Amino acid sequence: MSDFWIACGHHLLDRDESGGLRVTDEFLKAYFARPELMPPKDACPVERTLHREMLADPRQPVGADEVAAIADEDARENWRFVLGFRDLMLRHRTLEAAYLAALHSWSDNLPPLFINQLVQVILRNALDGNDDPFVLRAAELFFRPQRILPHERALLLGDEEVVGGRSPTPVLSLISMLATKTDAQLDVLSEDNAETYWERSDRFDLALDLTAGGRGPHALAQAMARWVSHLLGIDVAVEPLTELREARLTWYVGLDAEATNMGDRLWHGEELDEPSAGQVLSLFRLTFADAGLAMETLRGEPVYLILAMTADQKLRMKPQNLLMGLPIRRGEAI
Repeated sequence: MSDFWIACGHHLLDRDESGGLRVTDEFLKAYFARPELMPPKDACPVERTLHREMLADPRQPVGADEVAAIADEDARENWRFVLGFRDLMLRHRTLEAAYLAALHSWSDNLPPLFINQLVQVILRNALDGNDDPFVLRAAELFFRPQRILPHERALLLGDEEVVGGRSPTPVLSLISMLATKTDAQLDVLSEDNAETYWERSDRFDLALDLTAGGRGPHALAQAMARWVSHLLGIDVAVEPLTELREARLTWYVGLDAEATNMGDRLWHGEELDEPSAGQVLSLFRLTFADAGLAMETLRGEPVYLILAMTADQKLRMKPQNLLMGLPIRRGEAI
């Protein structure tokens, strides 16, 4: 199997006996070597000294007064954020534990960028050994915002950052879906080009077909099941649905802000109007391998997962909802 998501730095980390990721000096130094923290030529002596010391010993304590002494305001903010992120990782045995702790306390006030990077490297660990490019591309939804790409009868998702600088309606023809050379702006992941994922996984330039009944929803279901298993230590089965009719919505999890709002409305007996219903991208049913792990209120019913886009056709998945929103008895294990 080929490697993937190399830029997330997973190869710089160690694993403990349970398979969790343990932070290393090399991983920390990679953050301090980022361009955002490289002191410019006109940087003050305090910033230059701090940067030099962090590259030599990335674990050493740094007082708030040291950061406050940096002359440039933007540099001070960058250092506060990266040191806060570093301290979060150092306070916990594994990166998985650090992430779960952050979900319970947002007092660290970390930018979404850092949380997304943490999600990516944890997912890289959780999916280690997976050789299905469709599952890996679907997993990108956990940490990369997507844009819905207009197409005749398919629900296609492209990476927002990659698509953002292009036309909001990129050309995606049937030919491009078959991976034939064309002037199309994006390739859509298919059986014909799946093997190219390994060499381009850090470019995020493959669109995903999330059309109901296709391979995309099944791939996303597998990624979600693995995410829950890795972080919560419980086995679940997740299956995509083509529609949600006459289902008892005993418990639901919105996988993004829009989906949560829709689930709340359905829970209170409202019917979704046509525009809102049109924003629903995918539906899933989650069941526990051990039904005894579920809260009594579930009464053997499945958990429904809802994925939706914003009004401006973007998708910002919140993988933390899948961890925090499940009705499990052993919530203290999170």
